[in-house]
Order: sequence, then structure tokens, then C-alpha cells
Amino acid sequence: MMKKELNDLFIKHFSCIKDPRIERCKRHLLLDILVLSLCAVISGAEQWIDIEAYGQEKEAWLKTFLELPNGIPSHDTIARVFASLDPTQFQHAFLSWIQAIKKELPGEIIAIDGKTLRGARCFGKKGLHLVSAWATEQHLSLGQLKVDSKTNEITVVPELLKLLMLKDAIVTLDAMGCQRTIAKQIKSQGADYVLAVKENQERLYKTLQETFLKAESNQFNAMTYSQHETVEGDHGRIETRRYTVLPLMYLHQFKCRWSGLQSVVQVENHRQIKGGEYSVNKRYYISSLPMKADLIAKAIRAHWHIENNLHWSLDVIFKEDQSRIRKAHAPENVGWLRRFALSLLKKKSSINSSIRRKRFKALMDNNI
Repeated sequence: MMKKELNDLFIKHFSCIKDPRIERCKRHLLLDILVLSLCAVISGAEQWIDIEAYGQEKEAWLKTFLELPNGIPSHDTIARVFASLDPTQFQHAFLSWIQAIKKELPGEIIAIDGKTLRGARCFGKKGLHLVSAWATEQHLSLGQLKVDSKTNEITVVPELLKLLMLKDAIVTLDAMGCQRTIAKQIKSQGADYVLAVKENQERLYKTLQETFLKAESNQFNAMTYSQHETVEGDHGRIETRRYTVLPLMYLHQFKCRWSGLQSVVQVENHRQIKGGEYSVNKRYYISSLPMKADLIAKAIRAHWHIENNLHWSLDVIFKEDQSRIRKAHAPENVGWLRRFALSLLKKKSSINSSIRRKRFKALMDNNI
């Protein structure tokens, strides 16, 4: 990202963040610290001392668009600022930027899932857990919220949903998010849902199992249903996934309990491994989408993008799990910074390369 574009971006969306420092102690501008830190993280910095080292090496270039009245701040100064910044303000600034660049795509699939930063501590509690929203088509991190140690994802997901513009989107959640209140909220915000069902919804899960077993035993004779099948082969393994969708008429007793519920889904996964090993497993979902197996299959498959494109990138490329940034609000704020950096790198479509290589290019070339 060109320096003027990056600086204008921060001035527009991040200048509203309140500086937590005492006025007489300010030797470095807050926006300078934020922009420096973002540039460093984009270029591969993982710890505070890396950000300071990056700044010292790039000081002449940074001064072409940052003020830096007292030079490059020390790593201790950077650490103190991020530890004391209000994560809510950081969050609002990030979401302001997201709304400015995000395209309104009807049918955009938004995957919501949690991730634990195993090396991080937040106010002395090990393992900061964040719930994130990921736009699978646009490869954008839409937001994150911290899960308090006394609660779980069920209480945080509704708060995260409130922050998002969901109209005409499809929201996917794993079994933890399969809650009637969450389904109702998604529909009230103008979106559809595809929710995984497991034993935490015991009655619903057993009813789905029994319904599909009975339908299969009769070979779906005289039944209304939709099917979609995919076959994939890789590394001596062949996987066949069969998506079978039934309309709500076969489980009408759940109509008044789940807002907007239209269809129920079984995913049958057949795996054949070279050498003869064979396995079959079945998973179940409920959805407010109409009985279109190909559309629902796309949403179910897209949910894993949050693991492959967001969580994997944060762990393997940004080494988030290995981070020892722990003090006060710093783990959560740096979590925002990494997601911001990843989103910017994903949006840099002019460079046809991996995220790792884009980061290396950013380190070497100031014009990236």
C-alpha cells in the first residue's frame, strides 16, 4: 500500500482513537505509533522490539509521511501504548475502515468462529479467546470480540453480530452458535443462516438423524428433496460429499422454535484412502435458506475459509499462537492489528503472490 494511501486511511478512520497517555508524557504522536506498528506487522514484525528495529531501519522513509517529532519510539513506549489503548475504540476504527472498503455482495457468506491465542494473556488470564467474523468472498476480517473468562462464545456471538452489516448475507456458525436466539437475531438483521447441529441440541440432532435414516431407507421415494454431490481427490485420497436437503415440512414441529427455518441438511462424507481404508461420517445442519442443495453446500464449504484463510494465516504466517504479548489490553489490540494487516495484504491484488511473500516484498520495497 502506498504511503500516502496508508496515512490518509489512518487519519480518516483512526484519528478518533483517544490517546490514553498523560499529556506531559507524550513524546510521540499516537497516529505515528499506530502507523509505524502496522507497517512493521505487515512487513513481518512479531514483537515490540521488532517494531522498534523496523522503525530505526526505515526512519528516513517513514519521515516522508509521519511526523516523528522525537524519532522512532522505543519498544517499551510502543508496548505501553498498546497495553493502555481501549480495544473498543480500536474496534470501532477498524470497523469504520471495513465498511468504507467492503463491497455489498448479495449472498456474501460470513463465517463466525472462535480462536484461542494460546501464548497470550489478558489481565493475567492465559489463553485469550477471540470470536471473529470473516467475509469469505472478499477475504476480509470483519471484526472480533474477546470472550470473557466467565462466559463463552454463545454470549459473545450476538454482540459481534450487532457490529456487522448483515443484510442479504449468509451467516455460518458451528454447533456452539446453533442457538434459537442467535438464529432469530440473524434473521432480524436481514440475513440467512446455516448452523451446524450436534449433541448440544439433543432433541433436534436426534430428530434429524431419525428423519434422514427413514428417508434413506425408503430411498427418498415420493419425497421432496434436493441433492448436490462433490468429488475431490488429493494425495491418494478421494472424498465424496453428498449434500441432501429436506424442506421443513418433514420437521414442522421445529418451525415455531427456529426463526425463519426453511430446510434441514445432511452432509454425508465418504473418504477412500489409497491402500483400502474407507470411512463414512454424517453431519447435520439447519438453514433459513430455501431447499437449494448447491447453495447450502457452498455455504457449508465456505465456513472453513475462516480456518484456512484467517486462523491458519494468523497462526502460521503471523505466528499469533507463539506471541508472548500479554500485558493488559495489548493482546487484543495487537490481534486487531494483525487482522488489519492481513486484510490489507489480502486486498493487495496487484501482487499475485502468497501472504508470506507479500510481507517479504513489503519489507524490501517501500513502494508496495
